[in-house]
Amino acid sequence: MLREFLRSPADIGAVAPSSPRLAAAVTAPIPELGEPVVVELGPGTGVVTSIIQEQLGGRGRQLAVEANPRLADQLRWRCRGVEVLHADASALPQLLAERGLAKADVVVSGLPWASFSDEVQREILAGVSHVLASDGAFTTFGYVHALRLASALRFRELLHTTFEEVVPGRTVWRNLPPALVYHARRPRTTVFHRQVVVPARRSPDGVSDATSVG
Repeated sequence: MLREFLRSPADIGAVAPSSPRLAAAVTAPIPELGEPVVVELGPGTGVVTSIIQEQLGGRGRQLAVEANPRLADQLRWRCRGVEVLHADASALPQLLAERGLAKADVVVSGLPWASFSDEVQREILAGVSHVLASDGAFTTFGYVHALRLASALRFRELLHTTFEEVVPGRTVWRNLPPALVYHARRPRTTVFHRQVVVPARRSPDGVSDATSVG
């Protein structure tokens, strides 16, 4: 994790993996029953991924979206059975559509929001709100030392713009760095601008059956 941070600090955002306490806090909304679709954005070394895998116990569907190719490869080896996607988080609606998934029940994020521009923050959150079920939950966190940064303040305001309910959890001091968790529910009605085209499937008579989401 430290090596990847030194290579690209803006993209990684942390010098160490999430602690078990932080992992437990961000995965709290995962339902104990049923077949939920759980998506993780920015899984890094897979600490949270492993907790999700344990909680699901083979139920539902688990996807992990990681933009860093080295971390994605390590995650595939460490968390076998998890569908690890080497992709950008902003492509979330397309990634789900390509796999025949209409909605996600829980989206967990370990992304370094304070390192992102306003445009990137908006694009990713728009994608999350687009795929999240009406009764679903989005959970993420911010590092305490960065909470006063303009980009972090902008992100928190954007959370409230995107979701009807945003509840800050307790600060997880036993993490490096300490982190504050946010739980968000009920995506507001928004206009989603990205046009997602699902690869065409041909029927027996040869007619293309492409669909779009947007």
